[in-house]
Amino acid sequence: GRDEVDLSKELPTDIPPGTTIVVADQQNRVQTLFAASGLGENLPYKLEFANFTGGPAVLEAFRSGTADVSYVGDVPPIHAQLTGEQVPIILANQGKTTNYVLATSPKTPAKTAADLRGKRIGYAEGTAQQAVVLRALANAGLEVDDVELVRLQLAEFSEALGANEIDIAPLNEPRLTRYLRDYQSDGASFIDPETTGQLSQGLSFVYARGQSLTDPAKAAALRHFVGDLIKAQQWTNEHPAEWIDAYYVKNQNVTADDGWRILESVGTVAFPPLDDSVIARQQNTIDLIDRAGGLPNKITAADGFDLRFAPVVEEARAAAGA
Repeated sequence: GRDEVDLSKELPTDIPPGTTIVVADQQNRVQTLFAASGLGENLPYKLEFANFTGGPAVLEAFRSGTADVSYVGDVPPIHAQLTGEQVPIILANQGKTTNYVLATSPKTPAKTAADLRGKRIGYAEGTAQQAVVLRALANAGLEVDDVELVRLQLAEFSEALGANEIDIAPLNEPRLTRYLRDYQSDGASFIDPETTGQLSQGLSFVYARGQSLTDPAKAAALRHFVGDLIKAQQWTNEHPAEWIDAYYVKNQNVTADDGWRILESVGTVAFPPLDDSVIARQQNTIDLIDRAGGLPNKITAADGFDLRFAPVVEEARAAAGA
């Protein structure tokens, strides 16, 4: 899979009948998005979904050729670049920068960022949460050596916190709401966000397997998919109540009230252009990980984007009124 993937050819537009795209989904999000918005009907390609938790699992699916595209935070594309696997970014999403909080275990009385020193902090390399932890430490004037980073899988964060196996972990929604619902009565809480500074750029990305982008049928379908995804996300911006019911209540099993709170934490989705500005912001996250000693080799953000999708994004944004 490490052969150079040539992305210089023009993006094809012709989608042959029977073309299938497999989405590596997380927490059924994209699948529910297409079903609830009705945009999954009558597509000129077939969509299939497989669920994974965290960027490293998604990367494995790309490697084995069992998935073509995925929606992830800002770190998985960096992790992909580090492995030499070509999985370029084809769409950027902007949400609120307050989408993560540092949750505390029932037995950890930490209240402010200063209390991070000496704590056992859940750490999942190759995930957006990795950058969140590093930003929290940098903002608090702490080094990696001032805390104990405990390497876990993303899916283990809430249980490890609840069992007091770690003191602190970054949680986003709907994980945070579920964690507090299960453990708040035992004393679980979170660090005051006013004290931690900005933990996230609020950026998430859609990235695609390089080999899928060089397959003319799949590349044409992915081009269409990017437009469909923008329309579907814009639908959630305009129909929050329907989205909360379809996804948070019926799929993620939280109450409608919790759903509104979660949606408020995520904010409406915007689609920044694939340009120098978004590349510079991704470079900022690469540099953050590098300073913490987390990069085994030098990589450049610009190498992780397929800019052929820039006009596709602009066109779809305009068409969706996003």
